[in-house]
Amino acid sequence: MGEVILRDLEIGDAGWLIEQHGLLYASEEGFDRTFEALVAEILADFIRNRDPGCERGWIAEQDGRRLGSVFCVRLDQETAKLRLFLLVPEARGKGLGKRLLAACMDYARARGYRRMQLWTHESHRAACALYAAAGWRCVSSKEVRNFGVDLIEQSWDVDL
Repeated sequence: MGEVILRDLEIGDAGWLIEQHGLLYASEEGFDRTFEALVAEILADFIRNRDPGCERGWIAEQDGRRLGSVFCVRLDQETAKLRLFLLVPEARGKGLGKRLLAACMDYARARGYRRMQLWTHESHRAACALYAAAGWRCVSSKEVRNFGVDLIEQSWDVDL
């Protein structure tokens, strides 16, 4: 088995990301297709408007098989947002999530961002543990009904 590489977004990756988010979140969280639509909107905006000097998306890949993703997008001059952090189930628990998170944070730091933010759900316990271990803190939490289910949305941030 080959090495896991982190590479830039290529043709076909957006479709894969939309599909994987839709399928995984439907089976694991019970989300409806409005979540898939949100992912499509985020990706379309990134592809159309990305500033390559300060925004980047990564795909984790092994032997031509996509395993996950993470994106760093600009909110303002000092703040980047972590988006579309995903690992397929068979890639979880092997350190790849930590590696993707570190790559995204290192990139943001190198581009001069002073802080990062992200939005997630309390049910994503493994991801939240990764965030906390990397110095992120949960700054807000609220009960919502979104994507067809009751959730506790969280906002996290970290100073770089």
